[in-house]
Amino acid sequence: MPFAPLRNDTFVRACLGQATPYTPVWLMRQAGRYLPEYCATRARAGSFMGLATNVDFATEVTLQPLQRYALDAAILFSDILTVPDAMGLGLSFAAGEGPRFARSVRSEADVAALAVPDMERLRYVFDAATSIRRALDGRVPLIGFSGSPWTLACYMVEGGSSDDYRHVKTLLYARPDLMHRVLAINADAVGLYLRHQIEAGAQAVMVFDSWGGVLADGMFQRFSLAYTQRVLAQLPRQHDGQTIPRIVFTKGGAPWLAEMATLDCDVLGVDWTVHLGRARALVGGLPGGPGKALQGNLDPAVLLSTPEAVAQQAVAVLEAFGAPHTDPTRRGPTHIFNLGHGISQHTPPEHVAALVQTVHDHSRRMRQAR
Repeated sequence: MPFAPLRNDTFVRACLGQATPYTPVWLMRQAGRYLPEYCATRARAGSFMGLATNVDFATEVTLQPLQRYALDAAILFSDILTVPDAMGLGLSFAAGEGPRFARSVRSEADVAALAVPDMERLRYVFDAATSIRRALDGRVPLIGFSGSPWTLACYMVEGGSSDDYRHVKTLLYARPDLMHRVLAINADAVGLYLRHQIEAGAQAVMVFDSWGGVLADGMFQRFSLAYTQRVLAQLPRQHDGQTIPRIVFTKGGAPWLAEMATLDCDVLGVDWTVHLGRARALVGGLPGGPGKALQGNLDPAVLLSTPEAVAQQAVAVLEAFGAPHTDPTRRGPTHIFNLGHGISQHTPPEHVAALVQTVHDHSRRMRQAR
């Protein structure tokens, strides 16, 4: 069944360095616990995994923020840990404790047992992508995603979330050969996973390197950046005649922005510690090419303040990026507005409305002023 043509392509155009009439906006974790309708659907599903593995529920919650806000993209409702779960590590979510794996990967035998999973074990994700794409009916593009090889490895070795990354860093320094083996398998699994998402209907893909910033300089390049590039090398540049933008987000990745600019991606996401103007000067236009679009980077905590403060800080982010690219005849530096990390569950929904409205209105005025 063919999909409806895209009616709002502002996000895709900005990803590709094309001039847009305003700055597009979407939010990491935009379908989440800050929305009462999401909480109601999750209660019906019985658990987070019950929500994520049910095509109808995943479709419903993906569309919920779009019914409230004039967002410029939807993101597939899933989790970054679906790939290691499909490897047989046994993912679960305990209330208030975050994700846990029944089995961790710490020994030589654990690593030897790892393999790229059968993608049929992730069929629920691909079916959800197709269902969401149809339900969107061309309203906005659908973003697919995965955790980066390094971020997945952190959870796999630690067995869940961690404050000090003791186990994964011990493995990295004591047995780098085993860590490289884990990362190679993860990279090939993520590449295959994202290709299937694209074939199922995703119109852009994003790699979340959520824990790249915990690595030391030199280690980041060897154990995170290199394997993110391995993922990107496996992705199709086009599907069904349309270019598929690639986004890479490394939380805490500011020290390595110049090196990340060499990645075969279209967009670099940045957290709130980065000044967008300086990032634009560094990676927004490079010798011999148009450089990278930037995505970000409002501190999610701003959304906990007041609508007036949200609007003020949104304007500050737009102004930090600087004068918009407005020449339709060429590619240039572009910006996709987002948070510097996922939205807090404590965010008042009306503050998000103020954010989206401000971004659209102020970014239009910035273009009209040129």
